[in-house]
Amino acid sequence: MSRFSDRLQQKVQPIWERTHQHPFVTGLGDGTLPEDSFRYYMKQDYLFLIDYAKLFGIASAKAHDPQTSARFAALQESTLNEEMALHRAYAQRLGISREELESSEPSFVMLAYTSYMLKVAWQGSLAELVSALLPCMWSYSEIGRRLATKPGALDHPFYGEWVKMYSSDEFGQLAQWLIDLLNQLSAGLSEAELARLEEHFLTTSRMEYLFWEMAYRKESWPC
Repeated sequence: MSRFSDRLQQKVQPIWERTHQHPFVTGLGDGTLPEDSFRYYMKQDYLFLIDYAKLFGIASAKAHDPQTSARFAALQESTLNEEMALHRAYAQRLGISREELESSEPSFVMLAYTSYMLKVAWQGSLAELVSALLPCMWSYSEIGRRLATKPGALDHPFYGEWVKMYSSDEFGQLAQWLIDLLNQLSAGLSEAELARLEEHFLTTSRMEYLFWEMAYRKESWPC
């Protein structure tokens, strides 16, 4: 029996393949990414993670059983500490203070992306919330695992730690838990409800691509 995640994965492949070929992503793997683009990414992604962690808090409140609620609470804690700690460590190597990270101006793309997810989180069901936040974690796991196969990517003196984190079994297991949860939550839903989940998933997948583009080009606001 086909899982809903299989349907999503098939639909999103053209978007994700473009992401895999984006110069920011390929530059992480072969070490050619300009440091100033990575510096800009670190600032924007740090702000992104502050809002992304809020999604886990909302999901914890919307969960229908204590186990799921606790898992989302743990995800919020690990995002705010472990994942953001990696960003702070990179920032320190780039000469960016924590105060500078937290006071950076959010770009239009970053703000549009997190605003969309937070709107879905507050207004939608738990299934809708998960469908909107899943592309970030799922695609990062896919990117990390693909980059980890590139010669020297894991040992790169600057980008290697990034690749190690997102290609790790631990991160992949978190992504798989969310995939499995969405399959559970979508079981028995009508086609109209499934189409809404698919729309959220594809929208935030496109926003993921635009985030890489924004970081690579160091885009802020169009005017």
